[in-house]
Amino acid sequence: MTSLPKIMLAPNGARLTKADHPALPMTPAEILETTQACQALGVDGLHLHLRDADGKHLLDADAYAQALKLFRAEMPGFPVQITTEAVGMYDPAHQRHVALKSGADMVSASVRELCRDDHDVTRAFYNDCDRRGIAVQHILYDVEDAELLTRVLDDALLTSPDLQLIFVLGRYAVGQESDPKELDLFLNWLASTGLTPDWAVCAFGQNETPALVRAVQAGGKCRIGFENSRQHADGSIAQDNAARVAELVKACAELA
Repeated sequence: MTSLPKIMLAPNGARLTKADHPALPMTPAEILETTQACQALGVDGLHLHLRDADGKHLLDADAYAQALKLFRAEMPGFPVQITTEAVGMYDPAHQRHVALKSGADMVSASVRELCRDDHDVTRAFYNDCDRRGIAVQHILYDVEDAELLTRVLDDALLTSPDLQLIFVLGRYAVGQESDPKELDLFLNWLASTGLTPDWAVCAFGQNETPALVRAVQAGGKCRIGFENSRQHADGSIAQDNAARVAELVKACAELA
């Protein structure tokens, strides 16, 4: 399976529009242009959200298939992970359908959202993805989500070196402002379980860069971009996604 990129770009998310930032990419063509600019700075993967004609969040297998065709033609070999985020619009059955029928080989999925259905159904879905070679990155908003995953995922998948996780910092904090220290809760959980997954962090708000640097220091990977923050560490607003990537790359280089 495709392993997680070291720096995955999340350029738009499900809710933001150009009213939130004029440089936020909305269409596949805009997302492609943004991704190419960020690749030149060190990004080696894309977390893909699509929008409908009105700019609203869209989970559609055919639309994803067309977007993936574009990226595979213009950026061959570049990893693209699709989201299955519900955003209060889609049920787990639809999320599973999109993951399995879009042609994606990398999928981001929230165990909390999928487990709105019976756990056995969710477990079967994870096993189906594994058989098809679809890498599922499990979204964990807190340690309770992590513990839920250990109950739903078969042991063979839970202990596999292919297990992919993303720890989300600040999504439900006041003002969606993350604290790099939130990562410690997840790291303590990992240590208590003995699991050794391929893991990354995303972080909301002004502390996105320091949170991601902390993740790198702990041996993790990063997801960065306007989905989670339009702010630099000093609180200023970034010109575009590439500016956010540049700040992270510079901060990580200074660790050496």
